[in-house]
Amino acid sequence: MYMHLTEFTDNALRLLVYLGNHRERIATINEIAERYGISRHHLAKVSCVLAASGLIETSRGRLGGMRLAGAPRDIRLGEVVRCTERGLARGARSDPRSAQRSAQDGERPPCRQPDDRLQQSLAVATAAYLAELNRVTLADLIPGGGEAHGEMPAWLATNAWRWQHSTLEEGA
Repeated sequence: MYMHLTEFTDNALRLLVYLGNHRERIATINEIAERYGISRHHLAKVSCVLAASGLIETSRGRLGGMRLAGAPRDIRLGEVVRCTERGLARGARSDPRSAQRSAQDGERPPCRQPDDRLQQSLAVATAAYLAELNRVTLADLIPGGGEAHGEMPAWLATNAWRWQHSTLEEGA
């Protein structure tokens, strides 16, 4: 079972992967929208959020477009998800890192109400989820952009992944 991500986040990840695969030039919303079958209008909203987050650079005009603002190895998926998932931003009001540290120490801050416990538990789970996603960089998702020879990092290649993508591993 996987955590449900919004279509907005899915499109943001697709846009970043596309830009990572085309680092040698500036890409346009039209070409990315056509490649993935995404609404141009929706993709424009995604690019605005990614630009405001500092993940991509955009330029207007006849020769305008977008490109990654940094190296793919510096873009962590957890940060992308944090920028694009509104529900996570709401849960981030309480500091999940402090909740996670408390959980690691075997203690929790005092709870006044039953829903405080729920909020703390969800904050710890969200922090763990984002920490795991932060282990993956955009470079890991781009052929040739990750480890040597474009291989899937060993820690990411679980048995389930290997089973579903066995044809990819046959050539390795």
